[in-house]
Amino acid sequence: MGNREDLLAGARKAIMERGVAKTTARDIANAAGVSLAAIGYHFGSKDRLITEALAEALGTGIGDSMGELIAATEGRPMSEAFASMIDGLPAVFAANREGMLASMENLLRMARSPESRRFMSESLPQATADLATTLRETHPHLTERQAEAIGELYFALTQGLSVLWLISPDGALPNGATLWTALAALADAPETAI
Repeated sequence: MGNREDLLAGARKAIMERGVAKTTARDIANAAGVSLAAIGYHFGSKDRLITEALAEALGTGIGDSMGELIAATEGRPMSEAFASMIDGLPAVFAANREGMLASMENLLRMARSPESRRFMSESLPQATADLATTLRETHPHLTERQAEAIGELYFALTQGLSVLWLISPDGALPNGATLWTALAALADAPETAI
C-alpha cells in the first residue's frame, strides 16, 4: 500500500477505536505509520480524510452487500426483488453497525465542511450508478433510466432505513412488501402479490 491507502486504513482503525470526535490527525498518522504532513499532502485536511475513509468503508461494506442482495433476485418479478432487497437490509446494517455509527457521528461535521460536502456530492452519483449497473445485469428487461431510478430509490431508502435501524435495531422497520404496496399505490398501479 502507498501512503494514501495507509492513511485511509489508519483513519478507519483510529475512528473505530476512538470515535470520530476523539480521533486526532496524530492518531491517524500513527495508525498509518506515516508523517502528519502526509495527511495534508494526500487529502488536504483531516476532515476530508475521515470523510473519504468512512465513505470508502461503508461503500464497500453496505454497497457491495446491496449489490449481492440485488444479484440474488435474478429472474424474480420486480415486486419480489424489491421486497427481498429491502428485507435483507437489517442484516447488512448489523454487519456494518460500527461504521454506520461513525458515519452518523461524522455527518454533522461533514455538513459544516464545504470540502467534505463537495466530496460526498461528487461521490453520490457513482453509488447510485453502481446499483443501476447491478440492476441492469440482474434484470435485463429494465431500461437504463428505470435501473437508474430504482438505484436512486434503493440508495435513498437504505439511508433512511439505516437511521431507523440505528435508533431501534430491534424495532419494526417497514418490510419490503409494505413499501412495495405504497409504491404501487403511488404509481396507481395494480398491486402484485408478493
